[in-house]
Amino acid sequence: MTNVFDILDERGYIEQMTHPKEIKELFSKESVPFYIGIDPTADSLHVGHFVSLMVASHMQKCGHKPIILVGGGTATIGDPSGKTDMRKMLTREEIDQNVECIKKQIEKFVSFEGENAAIIVNNADWLLDLKFVDFMREIGSLFSVNKMLAAECYKQRMETGLTFFEMSYMLMQSYDFLYLYNKYGCKLEMGGNDQWSNIIGGVDLIRKIGKDDSFGLTFKLLTTKEGKKMGKTEKGALWLDPKKTSPYEFYQYWRNIEDESVENVFKLLTFLPIEKINELSSLKDEQINEAKKIAAFEITKLVHGEDEAIKAEDASNALFSGSGNLDNMPTVDLGVNKNLSIVDAIVLTGIAPSKGQARTLINQGGISLNDEKITDINYILSDNDFSDGYAILKKGKKVFYKLI
Repeated sequence: MTNVFDILDERGYIEQMTHPKEIKELFSKESVPFYIGIDPTADSLHVGHFVSLMVASHMQKCGHKPIILVGGGTATIGDPSGKTDMRKMLTREEIDQNVECIKKQIEKFVSFEGENAAIIVNNADWLLDLKFVDFMREIGSLFSVNKMLAAECYKQRMETGLTFFEMSYMLMQSYDFLYLYNKYGCKLEMGGNDQWSNIIGGVDLIRKIGKDDSFGLTFKLLTTKEGKKMGKTEKGALWLDPKKTSPYEFYQYWRNIEDESVENVFKLLTFLPIEKINELSSLKDEQINEAKKIAAFEITKLVHGEDEAIKAEDASNALFSGSGNLDNMPTVDLGVNKNLSIVDAIVLTGIAPSKGQARTLINQGGISLNDEKITDINYILSDNDFSDGYAILKKGKKVFYKLI
C-alpha cells in the first residue's frame, strides 16, 4: 500500500500535524478511518471545500476509509473561525435540504463502494439529542476556558464579541471526533488550516479519556500570492454547483489565475503526475498561459465532467482566439426586452449587482458591447447591436456574456 503521507507531502497539502512521526507510521501499517467535516451552510460546496475533497480522494486511493461528516448539528451554531460576526442561524429544514444537495457533489470525489467505501454521516443525528447538563459534565469539564480563549479562532473575535453559543462550537466538533472514534474506529481528523484549534480540541479530548491513538492533520488553504483565499469572484463564491457558477465561469476562473498560483493549483486540485506538473509550472511568460488552460480543463473536468469541460474550453477559445463555439459561453436571453438600457443589461447579466455600480463601470471604461467601448451611461441597445443574432457584453478583458 502506497504511503499516502508521501503523496500529500510531495503535493504540498500538509500544513500542520499533531504527531508527525506516528501519523506517517500509521499510514504505512494499516487502513486508517479518517474524517473530514463540512458544514452545510449553503446548498452547494464551493472552492473552499475543494482541497478537502481532493485529500479525501488521495487518502481513499491509498486504502484509507473516508468518513465525510456533514455538520447538520454544528451548522445550527456556525463555526466562528475566520468570521468577524456570528453566522446566520439556519432552520433545521434549510440545513437538511443543504445536506441532500451536498451529498451529490461529494460522490464525484470519493467512492461509496468497495472495501474502504466512504460513508456520509450527519452530526445532527447525535448532537441534537444531547442533554445539556450531561454533556457539560462529561465533555465540558475536560476543556480549559483559558486554553480555548488563547486559540486563534476565538482570540480574533474577542474584540467584536464572542457568544457562548459560538464558543461551544469547539466542544461540539471535538465530541464529533470522539463519537466517530467510538463508533467507527476513526483515528484521524483532517481539515483546512483554519480548523487547527478545533482539531486539536478533538485529539486532546480522546487522549484525555485514556486513548493514545487520535491524531490531527491540517492542509493548506488555497490562497493567492497575497494570502487571500482563492475562489472569490465578482458574484461571490466560486460554487461547485453549475446552477450557481456555470462550467464556463468556473473554467475561466482557473484560466485567469495569477502565474504564481499555477504550480499550487496543479498540485492541490488535479491528479496530474508531479513530473508533468513540474514541467508545466516551469513555463514562463506567454507559455504559462498554456499551462493555465490545462489546469482549467483538468479542474473543470473533475467538478463538472469531461463534456462540460470541453464545452467551456471551446467557448473560451471562441472568445479569445476566434476558434470554437460561442454557444457554450454564458448566455442571457433578453426575450422581448432587447431594446433595454446598457445599465439594465449589465445588472441582468450579474456583471454588476446594482445600477449604480453598472454606471460606475461604464464611467471607468470597463464595459464594451461587441468590442466597442461604451461611454454613454444612457446607451440603449438596438437591433443594430444584434446583427449576428446576438451581442457580446464584456467587462474588462475576462468577463463575457452573450445577449440574445
